[in-house]
Amino acid sequence: RSTMEVTVYGPLRAATGGKRVDVEFDGGTVAEALEALIEAYPRTKPHLVDDDGAFESSVRVSIDGESAALEDTCSADATIGVHPAMRGG
Repeated sequence: RSTMEVTVYGPLRAATGGKRVDVEFDGGTVAEALEALIEAYPRTKPHLVDDDGAFESSVRVSIDGESAALEDTCSADATIGVHPAMRGG
């Protein structure tokens, strides 16, 4: 398997134990990359997924510094950034 570098922000850092983590990922969509992150770091799930099991609409992902949608392609050697869902009111 390939390893993807993931930079996490906000409360995700406590869930992963660091700002940058490596996640096993063979390439696919951005959504599949997020699923790999959740599989590697289960404590990230409440910050990324809503009660219905869908990704929170306010989750933001960048690939190599460029904003990306969940359906966009993400290569195995990409560097992604993940901004968790915004909370509050």
